[in-house]
Amino acid sequence: MLWDIGLRGMGILIGYSLVFGVVAQLALWRATGTRWLWLIGATGWFIGGLFASEVLFATATIDQLQPIEDGLVFDEAMLGGFIVGLALVLTTWYVTRRSGSRQPSPA
Repeated sequence: MLWDIGLRGMGILIGYSLVFGVVAQLALWRATGTRWLWLIGATGWFIGGLFASEVLFATATIDQLQPIEDGLVFDEAMLGGFIVGLALVLTTWYVTRRSGSRQPSPA
């Protein structure tokens, strides 16, 4: 398998991943039971974006896809990152959410 993404394209993807992770952490700060939501969201965004850019659209030509930044199919990578990142963040939120029903009831 040939990876066509360069350092600038990888840097763009990592940057967007980290921004998404931080926004997810800030938005769900009190709603989740984990301090690692930013890392889960950023990892999901990165994997989804890399998969969309380098696997799903790897055979497309430059005429079919625009814009391409140093091998990163930008629009498709952002969409893939958003879908996978959001799915992981919402799954994490659902599994770790805090609720009042978890408090022990007095006997």
